[in-house]
Amino acid sequence: MAFAKHEILELLEITTFRTTALTKTKTMHALASDSELKQLMVADAEMSSKHLEELCGLLEQDAHEELTT
Repeated sequence: MAFAKHEILELLEITTFRTTALTKTKTMHALASDSELKQLMVADAEMSSKHLEELCGLLEQDAHEELTT
């Protein structure tokens, strides 16, 4: 299933947002002193990484389909 151009742009926008959020979370984790907050940040970073992998997979799948069609 190939995505429409506007869908690819939306995926790229979401990927950029999640990458920025992940970077901020990892940076702030080093500065946080509260252990509960650090645990939340670790959970958020893990979830963001998982989401980014899924988004990249969708973009790679679409790029592969574009090349084969």
